[in-house]
Amino acid sequence: MADVEHTIGMLLGTEDDWPRAYEALLRRLGVVSGPDGRSHRARPVRVTIEPFNLRDKPRHDLVIDRLAYWYYHPREWLKKIALMDDVYLLNSPFTFQSMEKHAAYCAMIRLGLKVPETVLVPFKNPLENSRWAYTAERYNRPFDLEATAAGVGYPLWMKPYDGGAWVGVSKIRNPAELHAAYDASGERLMHLQASVEGYDVFARSLSIGPETMVMKFRPEQPMHARYEVDHHFLSATAGDEVVTISRLVNAFFRWEFNSCESLVRGDDVYPIDYANACPDVSLTSLHYYFPWAMTALLRWTVFCVATGRRPRLDMDTAAYFAVADSDRTYAEKLQEYRRLADDYFETEKYREFCEKSLGTVDEIVYEWVSSEEFHSLLRETVRAHYPVHEHEKFLAHFGGLIDAWIRDQGR
Repeated sequence: MADVEHTIGMLLGTEDDWPRAYEALLRRLGVVSGPDGRSHRARPVRVTIEPFNLRDKPRHDLVIDRLAYWYYHPREWLKKIALMDDVYLLNSPFTFQSMEKHAAYCAMIRLGLKVPETVLVPFKNPLENSRWAYTAERYNRPFDLEATAAGVGYPLWMKPYDGGAWVGVSKIRNPAELHAAYDASGERLMHLQASVEGYDVFARSLSIGPETMVMKFRPEQPMHARYEVDHHFLSATAGDEVVTISRLVNAFFRWEFNSCESLVRGDDVYPIDYANACPDVSLTSLHYYFPWAMTALLRWTVFCVATGRRPRLDMDTAAYFAVADSDRTYAEKLQEYRRLADDYFETEKYREFCEKSLGTVDEIVYEWVSSEEFHSLLRETVRAHYPVHEHEKFLAHFGGLIDAWIRDQGR
């Protein structure tokens, strides 16, 4: 039978480091054997933005989207190719609204997770819309901001319902800080969320398909130092719960490339942010963990196209709500949520495919990360991100972390 070539589109914004890494690794991977007995090759292309006829047939089998969350024209193209052409998308374009945090909070509270107490407050300032002003004047009820905050409890966080990158996020300790932050919020809708005080660790988990890497995260540090290399910062119980929550969120909303933030106190896990349409996979952010991310992305995308995995855009919320409404214990519910997530991601089938058809991937990634091609990418990325006087410092910093990863592979 003839070989099969699959086109994998990348819809990108300003990033260039991980796309180059992914392209290089796909080239090195070459042909793999599929369960259909045929040989499969995946070819990456960068998607351009241009007019499209709704009846046009795309050339892509799968698209990795890093742009449509905020760039509306390609978002509509993604909806079209999902509805009409069955192109596989790593994140459903029909649950983008949930990536604005609010719906994700609601869903996870509904499923019984330990989401801190959260309240949505109205806009501080009217939007530039005459209809809004009329409706607000007639129907918006006056409310006591201080009483609302007191109901949540100090200290608390004020953060945009659709935020990202910590923009507009403020810690509120008293009424004066509350009013200052609310006055500054302008036309942004804001959540008030109880602070989890005295937590032991901030965990950030990146999930790609059925694989998850849980990393120790230090938000107070500059970006290059936020991910601390630590392999034993969570207990086995807490670590397993963080993984389960990450995959539950993704399976529920049909997201397959997403990150989750949780605060861990003892063995209690409090998810605080788990709707990230464009999770951070930058080389200069992930550093030590960058090879893992590229390995997982390579394996999952090749698995999807080579096995003919079908996109599942329909949300089977009833199955999850049935678990939430049952008399199971919290631990038993987590176990069942994990089973539902594994079913969605076809985890067992994925592992078998990786063992049979992608057994060389780890070696390919190791050899590439050890190569001059990778170090050239690292140099170019550092030069693009940092001023000249800091090049030497950051090349040494990231080079050392990558060398640590190479040593830890034990080859």
